[in-house]
Amino acid sequence: MLHIVDDDADLRESLLWMAMSRQIPAASYASGEDFLAVVDPSLKQVRSGRNKKKIKYNFDPNGDCVLLDVRMGGLSGVATFEHMIAKRLSRRIPVIFITGHGDVPMAVDVLKHGAFDFFEKPYDDNALFDCVEKAFLASIDAGKLAAVYDRLDDLTLREREVLNLILVGKMNKVIADDLGISMRTVEVHRANIFDKMEVKTAVELAGMLK
Repeated sequence: MLHIVDDDADLRESLLWMAMSRQIPAASYASGEDFLAVVDPSLKQVRSGRNKKKIKYNFDPNGDCVLLDVRMGGLSGVATFEHMIAKRLSRRIPVIFITGHGDVPMAVDVLKHGAFDFFEKPYDDNALFDCVEKAFLASIDAGKLAAVYDRLDDLTLREREVLNLILVGKMNKVIADDLGISMRTVEVHRANIFDKMEVKTAVELAGMLK
């Protein structure tokens, strides 16, 4: 999903049209606040007084990207980006800034803090959307990596110990001796690890975590 965040209605409409011409699903927002209200469910929890341990974000499996204007009324593009960094949203949703001429030094600074790219007005529409498509690919890769870490979080402490020894190439008997447990227990842990990590072999597991 392409998220277009700009307080200029004409520019939002133009970018939505460009997205449609490339068959890119897109949504537009008139402010940083409106955008964050959609992509950050934790804001709703704070307003409602609920406190959940784990937030469920609705990332698009086909990739996400945000086109973000630097200067907007209310929450600026930079402040919106800083919120995304704080919530680690920018790791999954690449941010492409749209800037005016006087904002270029600011745009260079946000690149240092993880923005995907920036385009100075007036920009080339095709170049901008070529960059958007690259951002989608980066978002998909980030999603795959995040899925791996989610699976790692499901491992018990003992399973993590066994996993670390598997990754250095140790056999079940050696792992059992190192951890002071039975070989049968190692086999059970190994099976659980493979099941949780969704792999069938140690080679596949190592390739996932390299």
